[in-house]
Amino acid sequence: VQLQASGGGLVQAGGSLRLSCAASGRAFSTYLMGWFRQTPGKEREFVAAITWSGSRNYYRGSVNDRFTISRDNAKNTVYLQMNSLKPEDTAVYYCAARTSERPSYSDYAVYDYWGQGTLVTVSS
Repeated sequence: VQLQASGGGLVQAGGSLRLSCAASGRAFSTYLMGWFRQTPGKEREFVAAITWSGSRNYYRGSVNDRFTISRDNAKNTVYLQMNSLKPEDTAVYYCAARTSERPSYSDYAVYDYWGQGTLVTVSS
């Protein structure tokens, strides 16, 4: 499985960005997909996840009501719509795939495949 994240950039506080993550492989529709972010000197942190069917979404508290995760299984793509961005959202954002059932969606250790990361910079 290969994941290709895109859509990062520089935006002013209060603005919006939409990240995309394109996946290879026919089994994409069976994977739980997640977005994580990381800043220098800090651990990678969970942002959002979506089940294989899209029926359940999970978010970290600080992005709830601002970010929306979605997926299009026909296009093998997962999205992260980010609205009302804040300077503290500045980070490298990574998409990830969890390919087997595990008792967590927020622990980065349960994800099997990772994209290369896309930088989001929010200016104040």
